[in-house]
Amino acid sequence: MRPDSGKPAAIRSRRKKLTFDKVSFMVVFLGLPLAVYVIFVISPFVQAAYYSMTDWSGFTANMNFIGLDNYVKLFHNATFMKALGNNIILVIVLPLVTIILSLILATLVTVGGSSRGQIKGLKNSSFYRVVSFFPYVIPAIIIGIMWTQIYDPSNGLVNGILTSLGLDQFKSFPWLGDERTAMVATMFVIVWGFIGFYMVLFVAAIKGIPAELFEAARIDGAGRVRTMVSITVPLIRDNIQTAYVYMGILALDAFVYMQVMNSGGGPNNSTLVMSQQLFSTAFTKNQFGYASAMGVVLAAVTLAFSGLVFLVNRLTGGKDDAR
Repeated sequence: MRPDSGKPAAIRSRRKKLTFDKVSFMVVFLGLPLAVYVIFVISPFVQAAYYSMTDWSGFTANMNFIGLDNYVKLFHNATFMKALGNNIILVIVLPLVTIILSLILATLVTVGGSSRGQIKGLKNSSFYRVVSFFPYVIPAIIIGIMWTQIYDPSNGLVNGILTSLGLDQFKSFPWLGDERTAMVATMFVIVWGFIGFYMVLFVAAIKGIPAELFEAARIDGAGRVRTMVSITVPLIRDNIQTAYVYMGILALDAFVYMQVMNSGGGPNNSTLVMSQQLFSTAFTKNQFGYASAMGVVLAAVTLAFSGLVFLVNRLTGGKDDAR
């Protein structure tokens, strides 16, 4: 009798020798992608973290290790703290507004039609989907340039429409040049550019919900708002979570929109974001070590935001079904 004949099959299977096929499979489909990820993703992060602790100018081979001095200087920099505050405002407002509006529109074009007969969306819902998605296919820099012209104080479309309605106080009003309106006007542009994309994302998710659930809710007398809150939102929570993370990451960057519409950071730095300050510090002031510290802080804030979204989703019952 073989010594291992009485042992469970699971234990014997773990002792099987690695064959060439298994090793080659692991190298090609696990080792190679992992190596590429480490070289092109992890390595730059490690380099940036190291450079953030030096006084590297970015254009010379000489650099001195200065430890955490850049970080101490950074958190005593009023301009950077202002940019950080603006990013926090963006990450709170932009995902919330964009996702709520997108979810409402997605509900209307999928299950928001007549309350009688078959469950369906509004009439001509396909047309609304195409029109709302159109801004997303326009490059961000084009959107920024276009809306800068629309907001133009002298010849802009916004002021032209408002003054034609008798609101003369908006004649030559600088939407992007006034501290009270610069951030709001810019956020409106970003929401306008992304609402269609997330609407289509939610439409695809809602289409995956069995129609019988909506019909049962209708029979029970649930209205559209109650149906959306009790059925639609719980069943597409994972999609909402993903959308919130992606939109939050965009809000923590927002470089293109802010740079095009207010390259100097807006009046009194009211629209300045961390990525703008990083770019200016690196390529205008030639302080790459200091700019790298800003990049590390931006990465840390982004990771913290993503982790917070996942944590809140789990604590609020993200794994539960609709009830």
